[in-house]
Amino acid sequence: MEVKTSLLDNMIGVGDMVLLEPLSEDSFLENLKNRFDHNEIYTYIGSVVISMNPYRSLPIYTPDKVEEYRNRNFYELSPHVYALADEAYRSLRDQDKDQCILITGESGAGKTEASKLVMSYVAAVCGKGQEVNKVKEQLLQSNPVLEAFGNAKTVRNDNSSRFGKYMDIEFDFKGDPLGGVVSNYLLEKSRVVKQPRGERNFHIFYQLLSGASDDTLKKLKLDRDFSKYNYLSLDSAAVSGLDDAANFRTVRNAMQIVGFMTDEVQSVLELVAAVLKLGNIEFKPESRCNGMDESRVKDKNDLKEMCELLGIEQAVLERAFSYRTVEAKMEKVSTTLNVSQAYYARDALAKNLYSRLFSWLVTRINESIRAGTKARHKVMGVLDIYGFEIFEDNSFEQFIINYCNEKLQQIFIELTLREEQEEYVREGIEWTNIEYFNNAVICDLIENNQNGILAMLDEECLRPGTVTDETFLDKLNTVCAEHQHFESRLSKNSKFLNDHSLPHTCFRIQHYAGKVLYRAEGFVDKNNDLLYRDLSQAMYKANHSLIKQLFPEGSPSKVNLKRPPTAGFQFKASVGTLMRNLQTKNPNYIRCVKPNDKKAAHIFTESLVRHQVHYLGLMENVRVRRAGYAFRQPYEPCLERYKMLCKKTWPHWRGPAREGVEVLMEDLQVPAEEFSYGRSKIFIRNPRTLFFLEERRRQCLQDLATLIQKIYRGWKCRSHFLLLKKSQIVVAAWYRRYAQQKKYQKIKSATTVVQSYTRGWQARKLLRELKYQKRCEEAVTTIAAYWHGTQARRELRQLKEAARNKHAVSVIWAGWQGTKVRREYRKFFRANAGKKIYDFTIQRIMQKYFLGLKSNMPSMSPTDKNWPDRPYLFLDGVHTELRRIFHHWRCKKYRSQFTEEKKAVYEEKLEASELFKDKKALYPSSVSQPFKGDYLEISKNPKYQKLNSSVDEKVLLADVVNKINRANGKGSARLFLLTKKSVVLADHKTGQIKASVPLPELASVSVSSQTDGFFALKLKEGSASAVKGDFLLSSEHLIEIITKLHRIGAKAADREQLNLDISDEFLVQFKQDKVCVKFIQGSPKNGNSASCKRKNNRLLEVSVPTSP
Repeated sequence: MEVKTSLLDNMIGVGDMVLLEPLSEDSFLENLKNRFDHNEIYTYIGSVVISMNPYRSLPIYTPDKVEEYRNRNFYELSPHVYALADEAYRSLRDQDKDQCILITGESGAGKTEASKLVMSYVAAVCGKGQEVNKVKEQLLQSNPVLEAFGNAKTVRNDNSSRFGKYMDIEFDFKGDPLGGVVSNYLLEKSRVVKQPRGERNFHIFYQLLSGASDDTLKKLKLDRDFSKYNYLSLDSAAVSGLDDAANFRTVRNAMQIVGFMTDEVQSVLELVAAVLKLGNIEFKPESRCNGMDESRVKDKNDLKEMCELLGIEQAVLERAFSYRTVEAKMEKVSTTLNVSQAYYARDALAKNLYSRLFSWLVTRINESIRAGTKARHKVMGVLDIYGFEIFEDNSFEQFIINYCNEKLQQIFIELTLREEQEEYVREGIEWTNIEYFNNAVICDLIENNQNGILAMLDEECLRPGTVTDETFLDKLNTVCAEHQHFESRLSKNSKFLNDHSLPHTCFRIQHYAGKVLYRAEGFVDKNNDLLYRDLSQAMYKANHSLIKQLFPEGSPSKVNLKRPPTAGFQFKASVGTLMRNLQTKNPNYIRCVKPNDKKAAHIFTESLVRHQVHYLGLMENVRVRRAGYAFRQPYEPCLERYKMLCKKTWPHWRGPAREGVEVLMEDLQVPAEEFSYGRSKIFIRNPRTLFFLEERRRQCLQDLATLIQKIYRGWKCRSHFLLLKKSQIVVAAWYRRYAQQKKYQKIKSATTVVQSYTRGWQARKLLRELKYQKRCEEAVTTIAAYWHGTQARRELRQLKEAARNKHAVSVIWAGWQGTKVRREYRKFFRANAGKKIYDFTIQRIMQKYFLGLKSNMPSMSPTDKNWPDRPYLFLDGVHTELRRIFHHWRCKKYRSQFTEEKKAVYEEKLEASELFKDKKALYPSSVSQPFKGDYLEISKNPKYQKLNSSVDEKVLLADVVNKINRANGKGSARLFLLTKKSVVLADHKTGQIKASVPLPELASVSVSSQTDGFFALKLKEGSASAVKGDFLLSSEHLIEIITKLHRIGAKAADREQLNLDISDEFLVQFKQDKVCVKFIQGSPKNGNSASCKRKNNRLLEVSVPTSP
């Protein structure tokens, strides 16, 4: 990003209007438009800053920008509000001069934002520290609070300040902020009760209803719906880009930072809610017996809620709305109020309540941010006040605002001329009087204590008798008729008699910014600003802590029969105090201009801007600045900027800066009448001379740039050539090294090859010699070996022949001896040898059998039926017995691992096998399913806690079964519980016991041989349980239920076993009738499960799916 080092560098248009040439209103507007189109929203008129509202965010307020403008000369960089803030802060810190920054402009021109920027810049550049940062944060956070209670959405601005604000920021000797004091002027309290079309009430009402929590609204007796409150306009309740809920949270946080206590914040919100409730109070007429009309409250609900919020007796406030007490000396007269007077009293109370609340907020903020020490402080004042207003319908508020702007214009001209004169005197330049329009005559017309408009308005308000706006206007026509800046249709000045643009009920004043037509209607009432004493006294009686502070005149001990000062008198006194305050400070001006009425970016409405240029007096300001010398600059920066234009001063001037400037101007042949030498500055009369210097400088800079480029390019080319030469030497050296290395490698490789071939030839020659020598030695050895072998074989044959002859004799002798022995012992051998050989053989066979059995033993699983094959037929019995013994042994080992519970389960499984194996087709599928017993977890399930407690015995089995109805064959769910003594059937939903059958009364159980789950519990005839007949049930766990019944039933009834009848057709007793239950194979309607269907009164048919 390009950084500007001077106001004159790379200018878009003209940065300082004093240098504009030619100067006219059109060229002034064209320059503003040109800079606005290029996002240059700031322009100078000398030390005055013109600020155009861009209606969008620009990247010119970053921390980098703050550092860029910090401690820089005012004209050193391009125009910016930071430059003015820095100049004011440095003057205050370094020169011990109190400063004030006056920010003016019409609504929507950006005054509030400009004041925030000034304060944020000062906060950024001043000192740091925990206490300093706390003070800075409190000063900055006071803005959101005042904006919430004092700003509103208007047709011109979504965040328009409806009050004037002047803040004195106090600094210590180091320039660190210590605190501040806020003063407010003329809050537009009429907005509380009525807003023009397209505008809103103050922000706080909408923020409270949108952002407060439901609990807070309930305590304040409020509803979020805006339409329920008469004081809130509905056509502009929602504003795009404005988040009321988020802003409410910001305001709450800001109040906490500033130092508001929690109960104080709650009290403020209660008063805001009371104002909303006050607007909903309506009145109805009521005639009295004496013929007088009086008013009564229609609906007392809102009145009641308001009184509860403020702690006021409802009857007291209701009477204050219906009656008015007038005191004169020692007499009191009570008169009734009609409906219109009651509404006037209600609105007056609302306006006063809100206005006094706002004043209390300002006072409370001042208590928090005021400097703690009483020593003298340096002060910087920031004035953010409404600009000159000219509307179609101008009333008392516009008259007061325009009067304030007249005073500000007066002090602006006076201070500007005084500053110019002081600088001329300080620099030793001859001062010439400047002709300008002095608006003191207009200020006198308004504020003169004898025949000024405000004085006559107060006189009318205090005059006894009937006082109306018409009588006030008649008085103006009489007293001010001959004044050159006052115009009226009914004045004695005949030239306005036929002016139809001037209505009879209006008067016109020629302000410095133009003529303004004021409607006299409402002047007297708004200036009186009366609040009936009955209402003040009613408010003072409230138990609310804050209300008593806001209405001190309601105290019986402070009864004052004098009329309170009028609004005009109070504002005139405030403006006088403000003017005296500004007179003691060094002024800095920011003139805010609104480019268009659409609040849109990139739109420049020339007529609107021209109008603002008129009433801000910008052209007159330029003319005042240009009346003497248009441009002035200290000698050092002037010489530094233009020294390249003279060979004597370039590149370095060794003497004083003033002498260098004199040599420079003489060399350039600038006419002497175009400039003057001051003590520290040179003064240039005409902007053309400055532009001449700038043009010469621009040309010189181009020549210097060309020279610099030429020298730089030569240096760059030489540097490049030297670099190439150095590189070439390095490359050549490396190449030669590489070439020599390659040559050496080739010679080395060739030498190695020659050496290898030579060594190979020598080795092969030696090898041939060694091989020949070896063959000779082997031949000798072979011949010797063959010879020795022949000799050895010959000797061997001879030895063998001798041995054979000798062996034959031995064999023959042995054979003879054996024959003799056998003959001697033959009889003993035949008697015992066979049995011993047999026993020995059998023993060896058995040993081999057992060893083979040991190595081929089957697994320890009782279900493993493998066994080694029998090796010999005679071992058949032993083989079978060993298999049986081994099976029993491993079964014993397997059983020893069982717990008691597992044994019981296997016993039940064994008994189920005895009962159903090969008898019931459902049995095979149940073998792999463990018997769980309690399928309902009845002891753990809270649903069956009551049922579990009603059963005395331990539940051995709990399951859901279907009880078959004989009427239709359909089943209904029942809970089936089995204990050691009984069978219990209970309702599936409620857990209520339906039937309980002791086990001794159970005669038998009948089931089918198929895959269904149906079973019948047949009861003994004559038993108590048999009254309703047998039970026909269906369950998915039939095998387990019958098995457990079979085991437990026998023990409970002291009998061997419970009868189990397995048949596809059996009888069931239902009360007095017997019904046959018949099972057939078929395709049931409900899929794979069996279904029961009634055929007739004596037959139930169960369809069972065909087994796959």
